[in-house]
Amino acid sequence: MSNDRDTWTSNLVDDDAGLAQILRTARTVAVLGAKVVRSAPAYYVPAYLESRGYKIHPVNPTLMGHVVFGEQIVGALADLEAPVDVIDVFRRPEYLPGHAREILALPWRPKAVWFQLGIRNDEAAALLARAGIRVVQDRCMMPEHRRLLGAA
Repeated sequence: MSNDRDTWTSNLVDDDAGLAQILRTARTVAVLGAKVVRSAPAYYVPAYLESRGYKIHPVNPTLMGHVVFGEQIVGALADLEAPVDVIDVFRRPEYLPGHAREILALPWRPKAVWFQLGIRNDEAAALLARAGIRVVQDRCMMPEHRRLLGAA
């Protein structure tokens, strides 16, 4: 049984090589909890990522129809027109198990789910990791990108 645990826990990414691999190979990022207010982390982090070449797909049911990063905000991950490489989560930890189930119900799988700085839920992370999805918890994509791949 420990072998099974070792298999899925390898999808819990907290090392520089694993983080860099996600950042290097991802091209598309769905931002769950995206904002339109420029001072909000759920706006300026994806804005940074977009400036570094990532295609951003904003998701927020309370802002459906608004346009940000050249994309119309959709209400749910299931409303995305195409699969994405990474789902970047800006939601409180208590919502993460529900979002994990939402992600697992999609007809496609992201390569990674990234819980932003200050966001951690081990139950949700385990659900996703057991399904073969790489999970990053409690880290911000912007400073990790700057640190590991450089500002350019």
